[in-house]
Amino acid sequence: MTHSIRHYRSAMTRFIGFFLVCATSLSVAQAQTQAPDVFVNKLTNELLDMVRKDPALKAGDLQKIGMVLDTKLLPYINFQRMTAGAVGPAWRQATPEQQKRLQDEFKMLLMRSYSGALAQVKDNSSIIVKPMRNAGNDNELVVRSEIRGGAEPIPIDYRLEKTTESDTGWRIYNFNLLGVWLVDNYRTQFSQEINAKGIDGLIDSLAARNKSNTKKV
Repeated sequence: MTHSIRHYRSAMTRFIGFFLVCATSLSVAQAQTQAPDVFVNKLTNELLDMVRKDPALKAGDLQKIGMVLDTKLLPYINFQRMTAGAVGPAWRQATPEQQKRLQDEFKMLLMRSYSGALAQVKDNSSIIVKPMRNAGNDNELVVRSEIRGGAEPIPIDYRLEKTTESDTGWRIYNFNLLGVWLVDNYRTQFSQEINAKGIDGLIDSLAARNKSNTKKV
């Protein structure tokens, strides 16, 4: 009887320990998932602080912007999804090597677009994340924001996806800069390039465009 009681207590102890570990893990996971507007507000204001402190960023220095993207934004951007969305149906026909080259060149192109917005940042600029409706269990949504402090507000909106691959629970897969969704805008351009020259032709065109843009900086 005593042996049975000890066995029962031991089993209950293991069960309670297992339950507490699971509960703790769940709480940590939930704590890491930020509200989408909180995520955008924190990320963009940290970026704004970096721009204020670095004149090269305000001037649109692509090398500097690349460093910021790699260290600050890259973990929170789904570049593969953005590139696939911009390339359209042809993405599925591309080889892994072509997909990698497309993603690398498109990343450079996005850096150029983003630099245009960063160049508008002033010392008195502030980022206002607009109030959003309760996101609930939405796995994809839009967070709208503005950079204020210049003559006119600069709208920058973000399409977010819920993910377990980010410590915040969210990743960006499209930007709206000055009223234009970048992925959608480039999809039209890329489709024309692919129809005329194929995937390799698009890659060569992007590489040439990026090389030309780098010389202008």
